Amino acid sequence: MKLIKNILKQWRERGPSRLFQLLKSEEIMISLQAMKEHRMRTFLTMLGIVFGVGAVISMLAIGEGARKKALKQISSLGLKNIIIKNKSNANLQNNDRLLNDGDVDALQDIIENLDYGTGLMSIRQSVKNENIIEEVEIIGINPYYFKLMELKLQSGGYFSFRDNDYKNRVCVLGSEIARKLFKLKAAPDKEIRIKDQWFKVVGVLKYKPVRSTGDNQIDFNNRIYIPLQTLRQRFERDPKKAALDQLIVHVDQREKVIGCSQIIEQILFRRHNSTNNFDMIVPEELLRQSAETQKIFNIVMGAIAGISLLVGGIGIMNIMLASILERTREIGLRRSIGATKNDIKTQFLTESILISLGGGISGILLGYLLTYIVTLYTDWNTVVTLWSILLAFGVSSLVGIIFGYFPAKKAANLDPIEALRYE
Repeated sequence: MKLIKNILKQWRERGPSRLFQLLKSEEIMISLQAMKEHRMRTFLTMLGIVFGVGAVISMLAIGEGARKKALKQISSLGLKNIIIKNKSNANLQNNDRLLNDGDVDALQDIIENLDYGTGLMSIRQSVKNENIIEEVEIIGINPYYFKLMELKLQSGGYFSFRDNDYKNRVCVLGSEIARKLFKLKAAPDKEIRIKDQWFKVVGVLKYKPVRSTGDNQIDFNNRIYIPLQTLRQRFERDPKKAALDQLIVHVDQREKVIGCSQIIEQILFRRHNSTNNFDMIVPEELLRQSAETQKIFNIVMGAIAGISLLVGGIGIMNIMLASILERTREIGLRRSIGATKNDIKTQFLTESILISLGGGISGILLGYLLTYIVTLYTDWNTVVTLWSILLAFGVSSLVGIIFGYFPAKKAANLDPIEALRYE
């Protein structure tokens, strides 16, 4: 403790140059010499700290990567959006109770906080351009959908509400299906054939990563978007299916999303003859649940990694106690020529701290290596944060001080005469 206090004091009084001189003090040199003479023992002592710090950094990096990935996926659905879907096991014989256009109008009339929304229908059809044929999901929407899902344009434009009202044969392509159908050619203003009808391409969307909505995944890039009314008029659909597959509405204020979702649930429950045949996805609520789950995940992983550091600290204490027995005569000799108890304590504590710091630095490098391997060989994102490095390094330093103090104190309290007689 005296050495650490001296370091801090000299840093404040005389700056880094004095600190550099202090690091060359007798205690440091003696400790380094002892570590050098017992390389294997020092290496094995460090291993506990190395793996502990590496585990802390890598586990927290995996947790942080998972948190950011979940946040990005949920945010991409729109934190002010509420998505309503028909249940997969909904009674098809009562399709009048499933989602329909009247639900959209009723929600917007009753709930003043809803800005805008859209119904959504989907079918799968073959799509052809020249000699290229693809089986594609066709999505019928109104233009609000692009705003709701934050779909940006790569080229061209969106179709309009006028196109929807007049049931025009226009479409917007996802980036991947545009690449498949047109290769490197420009798609806007060209025509493609959907089943047996020609559609004009008005725009191509920018790439957007695949997103999850509950148990399903949305691949925005492999879809073709057309006006909702056009889909209804131009393509046949199973009459037993609902008039709409989904409703998506936008709330004007984020803090009102949860409250609006509860009201929407009550309205739809009554409109569907008290039948709970729909599911709601509320990204804002998913975000909160994800944050709580991630917090527990980080605590558990941090605790597991902390146990590794604890084991490493116990290893340091055991090795230092064994070292005292080996160096009993050395301790007695130093005491006989004038070394004080504090000098002996400082020497052994310094050695313990140096082992911990060396293990901490090596552990940081190991942590980076582990996160790199995880990212390279799995589909899991990892994010190493500054605070996780400072936490791991700080804990490793404390481990050296705490677990090194008892052996250092024991060495300092040895009787000089008995130490000299020790064989």
